[in-house]
Amino acid sequence: MLRCVFVVLFLSFSLAAIPFARGADAAALWSGKVRQILDVNCVKCHGVLEQKGGLELDTPAMVLKGGEDGAVVTPGNPEESALFTSLEHGADPHMPPKKQLTDAERAAVKEWIAALPVTAVAAVEKAQPKVARQFASGEEAISILLAEGWARAGVKPAAAVTDVVWCRRVYLDLAGRIPTQAELVAFLAAPQRDGLIDKLLAAPEYAVRMRELWDTFLMGRLVRGNPDGRRKGTGWWTFLEKAFKNNRPWNEVVYDMLCARPDKAPERKGAAWFLFERKNDFQKIAEAVAPVVYGTKIDCAQCHDHPLAREIKQAHYWGLVAAFNRSKNVDASTGVAESAVGGFMNFTNLKKESQPAVVTLLTGQTLPEVWPSGSGTPEKDEPELYEDAKAPVRVPKYSRREAFADAATQGNPLLARAFVNRMWAALTGRGIVNPPDEINERNTPSHPELLEWLAQDFAAHKYDTRRVVREIVRSRVYALGASDTAPELFAGMKERPLTAEQLARSWRVALELPPDDDEFRRSVVTALPDVLPKEYNASFQQAQFLSTSPTMTALLQSAQGGCIARLTALPEVNARVREAFQLVYGRAPAADEAAQSVAFVKANAAHPADATRELLWALLTSAEFLAMP
Repeated sequence: MLRCVFVVLFLSFSLAAIPFARGADAAALWSGKVRQILDVNCVKCHGVLEQKGGLELDTPAMVLKGGEDGAVVTPGNPEESALFTSLEHGADPHMPPKKQLTDAERAAVKEWIAALPVTAVAAVEKAQPKVARQFASGEEAISILLAEGWARAGVKPAAAVTDVVWCRRVYLDLAGRIPTQAELVAFLAAPQRDGLIDKLLAAPEYAVRMRELWDTFLMGRLVRGNPDGRRKGTGWWTFLEKAFKNNRPWNEVVYDMLCARPDKAPERKGAAWFLFERKNDFQKIAEAVAPVVYGTKIDCAQCHDHPLAREIKQAHYWGLVAAFNRSKNVDASTGVAESAVGGFMNFTNLKKESQPAVVTLLTGQTLPEVWPSGSGTPEKDEPELYEDAKAPVRVPKYSRREAFADAATQGNPLLARAFVNRMWAALTGRGIVNPPDEINERNTPSHPELLEWLAQDFAAHKYDTRRVVREIVRSRVYALGASDTAPELFAGMKERPLTAEQLARSWRVALELPPDDDEFRRSVVTALPDVLPKEYNASFQQAQFLSTSPTMTALLQSAQGGCIARLTALPEVNARVREAFQLVYGRAPAADEAAQSVAFVKANAAHPADATRELLWALLTSAEFLAMP
């Protein structure tokens, strides 16, 4: 069948190896391959935990710093760089001592050293740039700072996309679906982009789309059984949707999630589910909170200081655990109570040394708290320690959880940076820091001044989430077409797969059906659960879903008496094919597409409705439809 050809092409494209892009500089080479090579083969002995010969190889700055015997890299000259020459066959000393790197791995290290500018050593000694320049808007900041990056890398940005492609893109991002034919025609008749952006931001679909993204970012996917879990019925979804609908300040939203109070205020109801769903597992809570308030995972600091990101200490991990370990779920109310006493704990480092778990933020701030004297007398859990000791969800007068929430959402620059970087990744396909939930010393921003400007602007405007989204989608980079330049240059829009929710609605819109169907959406989420995956690889199970699943069969069947009947009734096969492409892609078919499609429909002329259905199925499951335009 024609649809099988499209699915094979989809799988082939998704699994293809992508070489370094044109314009890739030393930073791209480092993040793309060299860092992974050194992490696997060198960092165990030359990293945060151990520094043989005084040499650390976990960041470009530490590599360029060298060790006790001096520099190991001469920027621009790999043949005079010990880091490269020690990797060669027969080198003495040879690195790694008991292993030989492959030719490809050595070539990657060589290419990186050759790409390093001769000023690299001096450059890494400079502090991260501070925001000094003023811009009239985020749109202006994005355009100017990215253009400067293009000039430095010697690349040209991709051409801007057409109004048709831009309209489809912005509907997918802000409404979670492609535009209907009527919406597309109306926009093309008067293509006012700012007006459409504001219209979509004010529509109910925007709040739902943001909830879908942030539910996944904050909670992860639930794909077994009911992928919605209890999140809808407990008010969690409503909490997020109201937050984006009413444009609540993001720091207030996060504060409500962390405090998890039994507050009956409509805007706060459901916030407690963020903690409740973790079922009193305080380490899971800490690991979920860190990317939200710090912008980075801290999981690797459980047993020792982070082996790669030197600023993340074991004390940060256990301090964050301690911030929540007085909590306890109250099942009858899906509330999270908190004790006024207890929760004092120690952790042990690799040297078997016991240390107190003090609530210490990644910003360096420590929450003051008086620890028990150690006399052996247990603390008394007195009623006067609570606002209402008889309440089913007790709230202490001094709340360690609330104290942490205050510190994490007031005067914490990492909170703003985390949100901005996540939204940038969601709307462009890649974070300014990538991966978007690992903003740490290991993953430096591709455009540090831009990230800082956007984060500071976000905080200065009272954590206005809609402002961040608006400025990104209004920017020049959002309107660019595809490019083969290094992705961190943002000289073109990175191809990104649609989420399951975007696909579920868009498939229905393309077939002229109402966009929302919960049962259908849940089936698609179960089959295609990924949202912003680090590396996207289509699975065989996904290919089966796209080509043979009963879910897709039922979807096409539901359109049998609607658009399929309408297209089949068209007397000219060419017209039928053109209309099918217009419905699905919003464009006319290219000559070769038209020829192949017409030939298929004519070959199945004995069953015209079946031919129309198969053609639509093929288009709906093609690589073009499954990815952001």
